[in-house]
Formats: sequence, structure tokens, C-alpha cells
Amino acid sequence: MELKPLLITNARLIDGDTPRPGSLLVAGGRIAAIDPTDIPDGTETVDAKGQWLAPGIIDLGVFATDKPAFHFGGITRAALMPDAGPLDDPGLVERAAKGGKPDLWVHPVAAATKGLAGKELAEIGLMKSAGARAVATGRTRIADAGVMRRVLAYAASLGLVTIIHAEDEGLTAGAVATDGEMATRLGLASAPAIAEAIAIARDLALVEETGAPVHFRQVTTARGLALVRAAKASGLPVTCGITPAHLFLSDTAIGDFRTFARLSPPLRSEDDRHACLAAVADGTIDILSSGHDPRGPEDKRLPFAEALPGMAGAETLLALGLNLVRDGHVALGRLFDMLSATPACVLGVNAGRLEPGKEADLILIDDGTPWQVDAKKMAAYAGNTPFDGMPVQGRATAMWKGGLRVR
Repeated sequence: MELKPLLITNARLIDGDTPRPGSLLVAGGRIAAIDPTDIPDGTETVDAKGQWLAPGIIDLGVFATDKPAFHFGGITRAALMPDAGPLDDPGLVERAAKGGKPDLWVHPVAAATKGLAGKELAEIGLMKSAGARAVATGRTRIADAGVMRRVLAYAASLGLVTIIHAEDEGLTAGAVATDGEMATRLGLASAPAIAEAIAIARDLALVEETGAPVHFRQVTTARGLALVRAAKASGLPVTCGITPAHLFLSDTAIGDFRTFARLSPPLRSEDDRHACLAAVADGTIDILSSGHDPRGPEDKRLPFAEALPGMAGAETLLALGLNLVRDGHVALGRLFDMLSATPACVLGVNAGRLEPGKEADLILIDDGTPWQVDAKKMAAYAGNTPFDGMPVQGRATAMWKGGLRVR
């Protein structure tokens, strides 16, 4: 059945630094016009009643397809990391790509090596044909520099970005926290924050050697960010991301052995947290993602050192991102570059902006709605959020995927 054209009126469009009054026409699943003058017969009209109209969020690097949580959070596309499976086979990639359609598009990220073991290259070319939109090392890095060099060169030849986890395993093996007063006080095995910068430095040297584009999924330390900043200044094809946890929480959040605050990479010092906020403000950090990794009680209700890292982040991503705007770190337009436009570029999908010709992945946002994060009421498979009880403001109230209303 062909969708009727859709006209969203009385909206505040997020297509620049500040929302502006306007309307948007959708036809054939794509954005047909901004502030249209000609309206086709039979067009369905939705009155936005002054709410923000924004591109749907593209969540780069989730670990589970969790449709209820994504819909709550205004996420219309999600790049699925290769760890579940792992996604090292074309058949698995093809199945993952079909997982959420038609109301959520999952973009599988291919495993760089077979079994994510870091030894032998996976069939990256076949996985691209099956629907993979990028290549990734998974939750760990590839220790062998020779293997990593081959991954980068091969992925680049196929037009794919390599998504990298940046921690030196020689330093982080067995660690569950970052070196510092809190880890010492709790008696937890910890690793120095420099483990991140060491891993980034090696891979940047390989990028310089191969010219391959890379995305560091999470950069969370001042020294790591300084390396990325310098690499960008020298013209290397590098982007990096972060989750809200490393912007709003430091390692003090693991006090009382709070396993919901056990993350990968682990929470850092307050100085590093402020360096991350500064890197968001100056553009060093390109992407804000949820790191969505729902973990049930069997994984989290354990002694801290035995609990698995990860957080359910999809439902809080937008609201916490809006905190960055309210606190003056970024303009609203820049926030949606981080949430939508830049992830679309990394994945090579025709979405992420309010522009004619882009796919009509859209969300309405009531920016004034206050609510409280409640782990027990989350739509996610599991509510393991370190932000439980936090008051936030702003939420998605309606959502369209390719012009089809899904919420």
C-alpha cells in the first residue's frame, strides 16, 4: 500500500542552530519539501502544535536490537555492533538487517575478524553485500598490528569505516575500574587511563599509513582526545564518539559498588570528564550514542568485579543530550549533528537531516516535558541505567520511519 503524502505543520524545525517555525512535506517515504507551497491532493496533515521537528536519531554502536527502547528514545536507525553472534557471517548480517523493519532499521556492523578473535580477517566483502554498513573490532581492540593494518586497508577498499574500541589489553586485562582514589578505596582491580591513549596512538599511526577512515566508538580521556584532535588537525580521516555516561558521570559513581555504573570503558576521573565536555564543545567529539547494552539481574546483581559492563542507554540518550544544550556546551543544531547527521555519514545512509531527498525519518520532541529516569519502568529489555532517579527534560512524542508513523 502506497503511503499518503504527509504534511507536518506548526512545527519548529531543527535544521540549524536554533529551531525555527516551519512545515515539512513527505512524499514517497522521503522529505519532499521544507515549507512547501504546493500540497498534493489527499495529503495527511499533522499539527505539531509548536513542538520541535527533528531528524530521527541514528544510534551508532548498540549491542542489542531493542525496539521498544529505541522507539521511546526517538531512535529510527541503530548500528548493531558485531558482538552478538558474532556478526562474522553474511547470513547473520542479512538476518540482523531485517530485524527491525519496517519501523526500525538495523544497520549491522561486520566483525573485522572471524569470531572477533583478532587473528584472521572475516569475509568483510560478502558481509557488505549482505547489508553491513561498517566494520568493527567489537568490545575489544585487535592486538596484532599487522592484522589491524590489513583490516583497515581492506575495509577502506570497500568504502567502509572501521569502528574501533580503544583500550590496550596489556594494561586493562582483569581491570574493572580506572586507576584512582575510588578504585583504591573499593579495592577494585584497575587500569591506568593511559591505556586508551596508547591504543589510539597505534591505530592513528596505521591510519596515517593506510589512509583508511576510522571511528573510535568511545574516547573518554583527555590524552586520548588530544591525540584525536591532533589527528584531525593534520587531515586524517578520523571521527570519535562518546556516550552520555562519560559526560555526566565520573568514577565516583561506582561508589557503594554500583554495578549499573560498571561500563566499558570504565568511568574516568572528574578531570577527564571535563575534558570530554570540552571536546564536545570544540567539535573533537563527533557522535553522541547510547552504547545501549541491556543487562538483566543475572549479569548485574553480582559482586562488582563479576558483573558485566554495559548500560541501557537508548531511552535516555535524547534527554541527556538536551542537557548539553541547556548547559551551554553545544547548540541544538550541533547536538543533532552528533545524534543524526554524522552517524548517517559514517554509515553511508541517506538520512540524518531535514533536507529534501532525505529519507523521512522524523521525530517530534516536546522539549519542555519533565520526567524522571526510572530503571523499573524502562521499555528496554533490562533497565540497567546509571542514571536511575535522575530528573530530565524533553522526550520524543511522535516518530516516523520512512514516512510511516510508528509512534
